[in-house]
Amino acid sequence: MNWQDRLIALAIVAVWGFNFVVIKWGVAGVPPFLLGALRFSAAAGLGLLFVRRPAIPWRWLALYGLSVGLGQFACLFTAIKLGMPAGLASIVLQSQAFFTLIIGMLWLGERFTPWQLAGLLIGSAGLYLIGGLGAANLPLAGFVLTLCGAASWALSNVVVRRIVAAGYKPDMLGLVVWSSLAPIVPFFALSGLFEADRIVWAQVATPQSLFAIAYLALVATLFGYGQWSKLLSRHAANVVAPFSLLVPFFGVLSAALVLGERLSFWQLAGGALLLAGLAVNVFGPRLLALWRKPQPA
Repeated sequence: MNWQDRLIALAIVAVWGFNFVVIKWGVAGVPPFLLGALRFSAAAGLGLLFVRRPAIPWRWLALYGLSVGLGQFACLFTAIKLGMPAGLASIVLQSQAFFTLIIGMLWLGERFTPWQLAGLLIGSAGLYLIGGLGAANLPLAGFVLTLCGAASWALSNVVVRRIVAAGYKPDMLGLVVWSSLAPIVPFFALSGLFEADRIVWAQVATPQSLFAIAYLALVATLFGYGQWSKLLSRHAANVVAPFSLLVPFFGVLSAALVLGERLSFWQLAGGALLLAGLAVNVFGPRLLALWRKPQPA
């Protein structure tokens, strides 16, 4: 990967990391379900004009959209509204990698490799530190909902595997844009049922709220996934994917600089363990291969 593509990859993960700060701003003026409805309406409304629909049956687009869109962001937006720190949410959400292993085992009959099992155990220890010893200033409902959002993201990963196994080759940007249609009506319905008496349209129309909606829909979704798809078209997935491990770094950094968030010792320790488990899951086999590689005499 040349240095220009490395800079693009870093820009994408920085955008995705700052996304958690923007969510914090967004739910301050817009109820979570309404924010989800507006985010996906904006992403689909603009994206469908420029992005061709992938050659995938509608049922798969709907299932992907409901899992990654409705499931993940309904939980994440609500968690942050309930007080889940934005930086910590960016870390805990990465547990999706371990939920993906579990769902893949239950749904697809996949088996853990030793490295995946080791990463899962290390990551679970990190989650225990965050939700156990580090829970003194952490809303339990927010923590649990963030885990539910990670599980929904994981479900969408397994859906993509099923799509590929069925013989389709989806473009990631097309998949994200066209699947954005699926969560819109459910989000508006949930907002009407649970948030109707809490919507203050003057707050929805503030510059901060409008910026949050635009950022979530256009920058994080269309720019982020659009450029990510281009990188995947030029480089192997195992070259591009590791950059996503930097999302929590930018999430924690931006939350500290912009929101003044400070994580406790146990939350930091748990976050480090969780990311270490993720690194073992991603890089373990490669590190072992390098270690076993014969050294020149």
